[in-house]
Amino acid sequence: MAAPRPSHELRALEHTFCRICEALCGLEAEVEGGRVVQLRPDAAHVATRGYACVKGLRQAEYLAGPDRLRYPLARAADGSFRRVSWDDALARVGAVVAAERAIHPDRVAMYVGTAAGFGVLHPIFAQGFMSAVGSRSMFSSATQDCASKFAAATHLYGFPFTQPFPDLDHARALVVVGANPAISKWSFLQVSNPLAKLREMEARGCRIVFVDPRRTESAKAAGEHVFIRPGTDAFFYLAFLAELVARDARGERVLDHERIARFSKGWRELAELAAPWTPERVADVTGIAPATLRRVVDLYLEGTREGGAALYLSTGVNMGPHGSIGFWLQEAINLVTGNTDRRGGTLVGQGILDFPAFGARTGTLLRKDRSRIGAFRSVNDAFPGGILADEILTPGERQIRVLFVTGGNPLLTMAGSARLAEAFAHLELLVCLDVLPSETAHAAHVVLPCTSPLQRPDLPFVFPLMLGLQSKPYLQATRAVEERQGEQRDEATIYLDLCRAAGLPIFGSKVAQRALEGMKALHTAKLRRTNPRAEPALPEERLLDLVLRATKQGSFASLLAHPHGRARPAHAPGSFLGARVVTGDGLVDLAPPPLVDFASSRLERDLEAERALLARGALKLITRRAVTTHNSWMHNHEAFVRDGTNHLYMHGDDLTARGLAEGELVDVRSATGTVRLPVRRLDDLLPGVVALPHGWGHQRAPGLRVASRTRGVNVNLLAADGPEALEPVSGMAHLTGIVVEVERAAGPQAATWSGLPE
Repeated sequence: MAAPRPSHELRALEHTFCRICEALCGLEAEVEGGRVVQLRPDAAHVATRGYACVKGLRQAEYLAGPDRLRYPLARAADGSFRRVSWDDALARVGAVVAAERAIHPDRVAMYVGTAAGFGVLHPIFAQGFMSAVGSRSMFSSATQDCASKFAAATHLYGFPFTQPFPDLDHARALVVVGANPAISKWSFLQVSNPLAKLREMEARGCRIVFVDPRRTESAKAAGEHVFIRPGTDAFFYLAFLAELVARDARGERVLDHERIARFSKGWRELAELAAPWTPERVADVTGIAPATLRRVVDLYLEGTREGGAALYLSTGVNMGPHGSIGFWLQEAINLVTGNTDRRGGTLVGQGILDFPAFGARTGTLLRKDRSRIGAFRSVNDAFPGGILADEILTPGERQIRVLFVTGGNPLLTMAGSARLAEAFAHLELLVCLDVLPSETAHAAHVVLPCTSPLQRPDLPFVFPLMLGLQSKPYLQATRAVEERQGEQRDEATIYLDLCRAAGLPIFGSKVAQRALEGMKALHTAKLRRTNPRAEPALPEERLLDLVLRATKQGSFASLLAHPHGRARPAHAPGSFLGARVVTGDGLVDLAPPPLVDFASSRLERDLEAERALLARGALKLITRRAVTTHNSWMHNHEAFVRDGTNHLYMHGDDLTARGLAEGELVDVRSATGTVRLPVRRLDDLLPGVVALPHGWGHQRAPGLRVASRTRGVNVNLLAADGPEALEPVSGMAHLTGIVVEVERAAGPQAATWSGLPE
């Protein structure tokens, strides 16, 4: 790996790209003294065309603050953290891993957070370490926001990462359910400037409908909005499908029977399941009048006839009680109307290799084992985060005793986070790899300082690289644009070193361990010729170069010669169905038994439960994102926390009904917890719905000197964990549509704002 520019050089301009979300916006970085002093959008970028959000543009400030982790830390006997050497930290961790693994490999677990997914080498080497341990105890942030899509895709298409996406450049109609691209971008799909894209679509005649409990920023920018009660998306999709079945039975020819017969199986069973769920039957629980739902169906079918239409959903559905059912029904509707794998409908991208075929051939991401607690089938080779506390607290040979947290902050982001904090206190060893001292790091025994995205070379992460999930396919390479500080190390090197410390070969291969150790020794010697104090490091650029060469994409250096990105072939409609579906028979399964069983056993009961909630006027809580926050990452920057707290948002009618005034403190109570915070009026909400932004509640992270002074609360204290609380197909926690009570705060304000124990 070529080192960043020496610190004595004058300010230089480097081209790179952002790695905090799927958008991967192209950036220009002004670098001086080894530090990025300004980030700007790259106007010449081949795909993102001069767009970047405020979070990405200010990340250099956020990552350069005084709280940044620079040295390994270990918890002392008195509970404080002390700086230790890498050798001491690795030896301590390696000894405990070896001892617990000797009892059972599954006693060593790992939680992989979102940040790990936005690079290439980090998740590969994290998995390499767990393969060395021989442990199946993998957990990830996916079961907080998107595992429902992965689980359903495995049943439908044979592989979790087969994720069709709308052809935004050609669609004539688009129905968006539970997504707000203006703030959260397009989940899994890289799209530049989502607001501009929505306006472009509308200007060329695409009809857009947003179905959401809140009139979002996206709905205000383009298209129209239809309110829906939280947690009822499955009923909306069933009614949509039932309407199609009824119209086709009347001879209206709204279904593509030739395509159904040629490329799928199970349609008759699915049609029979959906037929009773008419728009009239579900109107009271969804809040969508039958005429309105039929008008949305009309719009979708008109778009289908005129060139293509798509249904698209995201976290607002994923995180509800029926996320897997919602995605399954959406994909079925797109296919049976002839819109899947069609220009103007939905497309299935192709990466630099056929990753689904590779996964089907090797079993990668297709483990079929089940968890010790709850017997959940693994999704993407990981178990639900919602059972992690139980796996730690429940005795047995496979009881988790060691946990690595890499690129995540589960104490704020997971359901039942207060219980999880208690569980962490029972671990023999908690190791946190991060860039800042988060709540999870504060609870750890050992904290290892990692490089930031600006300090590492990279390629676009797995979704665009291996799956082509880009509105405009391209490749790009970046070198590190900032120097490392103190004793920071990249995660690939850390996991290689941890394997050595535990006496285990990475990937379970002694050959791989020896080869990588040799590469690290040679590269470290090279680095130390110009910087005698350089930390040991794998040659990351060389490893990325091998990835490119193995997939016939040229060299890393040749890709660097395209600083604004190198275009790849455009998406090819018609290349997926009958060709790249990796189920056993090559057919899309429209009636997978686990999903049919889930729907058959639960939906009738859940419909009646929704009616009971309506009858007693229960409030339902949804989460909300802001343009200046990104999960729990961004609150240690003054510019992003000007209010100092999050707020509960309520419709004016709901405030009046409870005798509340804007600005008052309220207690928000669910079956699992209570939080206290100020209330604000927001008439963009459907009455009966309240919204609470997530990612707050940092009072128990004293190492974050800005965030810890905020007064925000952790919304996930209101969500339940444990096997009974999780969606059975995907293991998803129920993080939106939570039933709550809201009342004026009783007693003094000095409540524990975050809800986490001291």
